[in-house]
Amino acid sequence: METPDPPLPVEGANLRKIIHIDMDAFFASVEQRDNPELRGKPVAVGGGGERGVVAAASYEARKFGVRSAMPSVSARRKCPELIFVKPRFDAYKAVSRQIREIFAEHTPIIEPLSLDEAYLDVTVNHQNIATATEIAEAIRAKIRAETGLTASAGVSYNKFLAKLASDHRKPDGLFVVTPKMGPGFVEDLPVRRFHGVGPATAARMNALDIHTGLDLRGKPLALLEQHFGKSGRFFYWIARGIDNRPVEANQIRKSIGAEDTFLVDIHAYDAARAALEPIIEKVWQHCERTGTRGRTVTLKVKYADFQQVTRSRTLPVPITSHDELEWLSLALLQLLFPTDKGIRLLGVTLSTLGNEPGARTDQLSLPI
Repeated sequence: METPDPPLPVEGANLRKIIHIDMDAFFASVEQRDNPELRGKPVAVGGGGERGVVAAASYEARKFGVRSAMPSVSARRKCPELIFVKPRFDAYKAVSRQIREIFAEHTPIIEPLSLDEAYLDVTVNHQNIATATEIAEAIRAKIRAETGLTASAGVSYNKFLAKLASDHRKPDGLFVVTPKMGPGFVEDLPVRRFHGVGPATAARMNALDIHTGLDLRGKPLALLEQHFGKSGRFFYWIARGIDNRPVEANQIRKSIGAEDTFLVDIHAYDAARAALEPIIEKVWQHCERTGTRGRTVTLKVKYADFQQVTRSRTLPVPITSHDELEWLSLALLQLLFPTDKGIRLLGVTLSTLGNEPGARTDQLSLPI
């Protein structure tokens, strides 16, 4: 006998007012603000040498396909006119503190994901402003006035939708997903755009004929848990526009990791890469579900003779996408080949973390 899917929550229950603020090309925008000669030009913050990595790219550079965590050599190939600027983290942190103070004028419930990105729960706010949309507009206006920078904002009744909404009209935009809009907004989106669904998971979903939120909603919970484990329940609910994770900034985890031991030893790089990809996927899914970000990637390798080695790399900024985590992990893996010993275990750990949500009492139901 099949287990029936769980019922939908009662309409209006546990609704929150959530804002996701994301600064637009933050590091690069700070550099362009402080140096007028860089304005309107393709700028990359990071090392420009052969072993350098792009930490951030201006929107002018992004038009050429330049992205964060991209090797500088590749970035120059895509954009020969690219201007590299050395990072000034003291400057970025100072601006981030300014922005955080603006957030704190409205709510104490702030979950920073990095220097330039945060969730805010404004269900109850200091000024008793009726809508999160009005608060988001006020925050964006004050950020522009005090820092000269632009921010994009997403407003919704949960974190998943607020983050999707902030991406919807970047840069310098605001988008609201209301409770009535939520399920419909999700059903039209490709699953590859869902936070928590990396490339490998998207491919597995596609193999199950799941391409959009509507396709995902049509699959029973049991099937999703069978193919995606604990993440299956998360996918089941977000396909319905439901995400009960609270905004929480108080609990910090030291690391997130996953590993796998193989029945047959691995000797070739291509086989090791294939084995490592689902491990990377598992780590990133946890990052997305919890809103955690980290700067240090550590690769763990145990050989057939039980010798164990680790290789690490720390970035100056948090890793913000599955692709970045994958690129760094595979770059560390390449350093170990060729090898004359079989590999029996691979693992990936992300550390130097930002804040991770924990349990908190739900807020009252209010309109957004």
